[in-house]
Amino acid sequence: MTGPWASWDHVLKVDPDKELLDGETFEDVAATGTDALEIGGTMDMTSEKMQRVVDACAAHDVPIYQEPSNPGVVIEHDALDGYLVPTVLNAGDPFWITGAHKEWARIDDDLDWANTHTEAYIVLNPEASVATYTEADCDLSAEEVASYAGVAERMFGQDIVYLEYSGTYGDPEVVAAAAEEVEDATLFYGGGIGDYESARGMAEHADTVVVGDLLHDEGVDAVAETVRGAKEA
Repeated sequence: MTGPWASWDHVLKVDPDKELLDGETFEDVAATGTDALEIGGTMDMTSEKMQRVVDACAAHDVPIYQEPSNPGVVIEHDALDGYLVPTVLNAGDPFWITGAHKEWARIDDDLDWANTHTEAYIVLNPEASVATYTEADCDLSAEEVASYAGVAERMFGQDIVYLEYSGTYGDPEVVAAAAEEVEDATLFYGGGIGDYESARGMAEHADTVVVGDLLHDEGVDAVAETVRGAKEA
């Protein structure tokens, strides 16, 4: 199944635990030109924080997806186009491969299956919170990362393979190896995208560039430059 992400060049991830820069609004966020907003973060997430950000984004004409870090922060909202749920293939703790997902299905009798999609994460920065949180084995060669990507698509039927370098700019050779391995899945890349050049460089290999911390650290104008880089690759 091919989803709308197949046509995305750029995704902006908004962390509900962080604020926008002074004077900036979610209308400004929507105007950056990003193809979709992904609402989520790793640490200190609550459903109230998620609700606040989705409410703020709802009035603007950009697709909105929630990326829940655990079942307890999932919200229902008419503005949501769906849920993008990480399954961390290289997690040391199996809870982050299928355990959290089982818990969500167990506690939510009205789970919106039709609009719930998984992202096959391969976490590659050992210093990142998500690596600590999931006990991920990040000591992987380009060949091993490519193999994970192939397993995600061909064995597990994943539509999204997500290389997550959160907090640092990744190795383009690793990203290129994963890109060569996948056929129909959409390859997301996230980590260290801070300007036009870094976005364009990774977009030469990945289908979709994901930008997150830049929004909260440098603001919407910096994000807009990464959108331009991703789309001109």
